Amino acid sequence: MSNIPDLKMNSKKNNKYLPAFTFFGLLLVAISCKHNYAPKPRGYFRIDFPEKEYTYYYSDCNYMFEYPVYGKISEIDISSSEPCWINIEFPQFKGKIHITYKKMKDNLASYSEDIRTIAYKHIVKADDIIEIPVRIPEKKVFGIIYEIKGNTASSLNFYLTDSTENFISGALYFNTIPNKDSLAPVISFLKTDIEHLIETLEWK
Repeated sequence: MSNIPDLKMNSKKNNKYLPAFTFFGLLLVAISCKHNYAPKPRGYFRIDFPEKEYTYYYSDCNYMFEYPVYGKISEIDISSSEPCWINIEFPQFKGKIHITYKKMKDNLASYSEDIRTIAYKHIVKADDIIEIPVRIPEKKVFGIIYEIKGNTASSLNFYLTDSTENFISGALYFNTIPNKDSLAPVISFLKTDIEHLIETLEWK
């Protein structure tokens, strides 16, 4: 009798189990690859924010306040500008706080309504507009902050007044395409600076 194994017979026995091994092999591959095709969330560049530090803005204007040292004060150079209109520029964020000043003569209602109208012009693209009242009686500082949510040209508008003579308005703008997701950390950072400006505002 020959000692050579019957290869034909063994081959038939092995082939009998091949479909089962193939099925379980494909199943394992499918399970292990299942999460590889999920889309990754969009990421944005990390922003390194400076330490909060403030200095006083003094001028011949009838107001003064503290502003961040990483901001740069510049006069507004446009034909429609008036005395005491300034920008606080933030080159590292491509943003600025545009500040205007008016001397009032019994026209508080008109000035405050103008700022409200400007804020609500963004309602078409805004997700929401939140009105935050400002009341600091000991300094005679009253007003409203308009927090504008969404992909809008301005994220924060505000006005401040002593109710009799002085009226300041401000707006935060960015020199870039509005994107609420990428700008959210910067807006939050500068919102704190605007709140500090308001808290330290004094009339001369």
